[in-house]
Amino acid sequence: MQTPLPRVLLGPGPSSISPKVQEALSRAPIGYLDPELFEITDRIRARLRTVFGTQNAFTIPLTGTGMAGMECCFANVIEPADKVLVGIHGFFGHRMAEIARRLGADVITVEAEWGEVLEPAAIAKALDAAGKVKLVACVHAETSTGICQPLEEIAKLAREHGALFLVDTVTSLGGMPVEVDRLGIDISYSATQKCIGAPSGISPITVSERAWAVRQQRRAPVEWYFDWVLLKDYYDAPHTYHHTVPANLLYALDAALEEIEEEGLEERWRRHVAVSTLLREQLKELGIKAFGRAEHRLPTLNAFYVPDAIDNEANVRARLLQDYGIEIGGGLGKLKGKIWRIGTMGSSATPRNVLLLSAALRTVLN
Repeated sequence: MQTPLPRVLLGPGPSSISPKVQEALSRAPIGYLDPELFEITDRIRARLRTVFGTQNAFTIPLTGTGMAGMECCFANVIEPADKVLVGIHGFFGHRMAEIARRLGADVITVEAEWGEVLEPAAIAKALDAAGKVKLVACVHAETSTGICQPLEEIAKLAREHGALFLVDTVTSLGGMPVEVDRLGIDISYSATQKCIGAPSGISPITVSERAWAVRQQRRAPVEWYFDWVLLKDYYDAPHTYHHTVPANLLYALDAALEEIEEEGLEERWRRHVAVSTLLREQLKELGIKAFGRAEHRLPTLNAFYVPDAIDNEANVRARLLQDYGIEIGGGLGKLKGKIWRIGTMGSSATPRNVLLLSAALRTVLN
């Protein structure tokens, strides 16, 4: 069996993992009810609270990728005919709305141009017109555009209208401030393969007491696998069996969170800013322009316009991968073929990787 050659992962995810995380992943597995496993999950939950910026008791490493986290978080609070307002400023906002519709919600959307941010005034107008809204949702770090959505005003509007506030932090958690409690975010989900620096397969989620109360009061049952009540019974003592959790992924997540703790969360945020700044400087020298307004660009996922002289941007990405082992991403949806998406996340966020990419791009473009 042929093993893929090592990659420099600078796409929209996954990011590279460190030797420490790789070693943790290779340890012998243990059972899903092993007392030592719950020592690890308790430690993971405490560390996730720090990274999320929350004291929420129900903060867990959900088995599944970020999309599992998205569906799980919507499924526990939405019942048929509930009004849900989804702010959309990219591909993953549309996916939020689609999941809410499939759960039977009456979905109201507020849309911004891809590359722009949602304006609080537009959210306020939609909330005033909608009547009773149960949930307001949006993406913090939109992976399809490299744009960061300011959250404070939207959180305030949701609270004023008696709605829960749900936020996708897949491409922000661990790489930039999230501040769940300070902002008043009720529900958030993320993924481990981006800024956290662990393999894919785990979706950290956190739930406020307000959101937990809504779950407890619902009339319709929740899909079994994603039911917060059943998951809580597994993660909290006396630990009732729910499903076979991936012990090795939990080992790796524990090691990645320990690395965040050792680096320091604020220092980690600064590293992501410094590396993304270097990337923009390097690509500017190559005549490659950054996408979106500077004040809203992410430090974790960087979007750039494909140069006009490039007839087939996919060929450039293919050559980077084939000749240099460097992965970058193309555009999604309406930005397909128009932008490149370059991740500076977790262990991939190093000056060395940026300089490797810029040298390889210089050669390929010439």
